[in-house]
Amino acid sequence: MLGSFPSPRLALTLRRLRGRFGVSAPRVAVRTHLPWHWRILATIIVVILALGVADWVYDAGRRFAGFDRSVTEQEIGMLREQAARMEAEVARLQSAVNASESKLQIERTALQQLTGQSVVLEGENARLKEELAIFENLARGDDKAGGPMISRLHVEPDAVAGQYRYRFLVSQQGVQNGREFKGRLQIAVTLRQGGDGGMIVIPSLNDPDAAGYAVNFRSFRRLEGVFRIPPQATAASVEVRLVQEGSIKASQRVSL
Repeated sequence: MLGSFPSPRLALTLRRLRGRFGVSAPRVAVRTHLPWHWRILATIIVVILALGVADWVYDAGRRFAGFDRSVTEQEIGMLREQAARMEAEVARLQSAVNASESKLQIERTALQQLTGQSVVLEGENARLKEELAIFENLARGDDKAGGPMISRLHVEPDAVAGQYRYRFLVSQQGVQNGREFKGRLQIAVTLRQGGDGGMIVIPSLNDPDAAGYAVNFRSFRRLEGVFRIPPQATAASVEVRLVQEGSIKASQRVSL
């Protein structure tokens, strides 16, 4: 009994040893220890290589599909140069257009000034013709009796409703030439108002501006001014008169 007791314990010990160092023992891996910064560097290198390979594969795929990056960049560069040339051309044309507009504006202004001067010269020419006719009549002296005369009467509507502008020449004829005439101007206006006729005389008897119608001259004089009628009426004809001491010495009538 005593001699057989250690045999089971020894057998158990032997089995454990065989299980640890025998064929059925667990596998053991031997690894070399690397610092963490070398591991990070290796990872970065691997990632960079992977990205490079991916980019190369991407470019190769695009070239295979007929899309080359270098050709595309060259075409983009050409398009940019062409766009820059077009922008420069547009700027040049815009500058030329601005210069043409400025020149055209200057020419328009000059044309307007010339047109205004032409109108003024035409009026001055008409005035000189009228005065020449007066001088010719004075030089002939056909009217032996002489006396004041009205000529070249013009009446036209003004911009203000009911207002008319007039102008005419007065002169002394014959033996009266050179003698002073003192009188007043009287304007008789025949109205056309709603189908009914009528007449007004300017200035009226109680007109406070009657003194402004006084007329004094020796050989000839140009008279011009404005008169007013009711805004709702229209002037059918106008007669201007030279009145002296209550009697009409000269008159002329014009229809409108």
